[in-house]
Amino acid sequence: MIAVSTVLAITAAAALGTAVSGPPILQPGAPGEPSREISAERSRALSQTRHTAADTRFMQHMIVHHQQAVDMVALIEGRTDNPAIIAMGRRISRSQDDEITMMRSWLERRGEAPEADDLHRHHEHGGHEHHQHASGDPDDIPLMTGMLSVNQMRALAAAEGTAFDRLFLEGMIHHHEGALLMVDELMEQPGAGEDIIMSDFTGHIVADQTAEILRMQNLLEDLPPADTPGADPHAHHRHQHH
Repeated sequence: MIAVSTVLAITAAAALGTAVSGPPILQPGAPGEPSREISAERSRALSQTRHTAADTRFMQHMIVHHQQAVDMVALIEGRTDNPAIIAMGRRISRSQDDEITMMRSWLERRGEAPEADDLHRHHEHGGHEHHQHASGDPDDIPLMTGMLSVNQMRALAAAEGTAFDRLFLEGMIHHHEGALLMVDELMEQPGAGEDIIMSDFTGHIVADQTAEILRMQNLLEDLPPADTPGADPHAHHRHQHH
């Protein structure tokens, strides 16, 4: 699998029609088959063809999906001192910021809008436009698969210490699982995912976010039970801070 940083380098060179120096350009093979080396010219051709409407919609939606994850990480500061949570957040924010840049570039090179027609805007911390539902508070309705609702983001922002750690990990695990489901749904569409950059990117999402889910599940198991007295070791510091 090609790392996102390598994909970005290949894409930039392909867009300029120049040769790529250094490591060879590899085109992923079919399941069970090895990758094969291709020329820079072939890479450029593949990067600009065979994308579908489903590919475009996936990228447009995944930008918004990733942005909420970055917003969730931004809430870590001042709410927890857990070094494992802080380190995990930095990793997630860095990788998803890079991927947002790549997705916007992918859409721009193909003449596609950066935002989908059905996603007119999204508010800070993942807010959204939605239709009124008689069954409940519309702020309880997430924008898309795996995303937190407005009220869930508010609850995360209001939490501190171990309570924050738990909500963050549970929310981010759910978020990552939603991204994996989005990849699965894309691959079910005829002709989708054949663009070389799209193929590399979706493979990266599956590998990277699956690994992060496992790490976050382990961190979640290490947290003290929510009903344990003194389970929030950061509460005293937090109250002093405020």
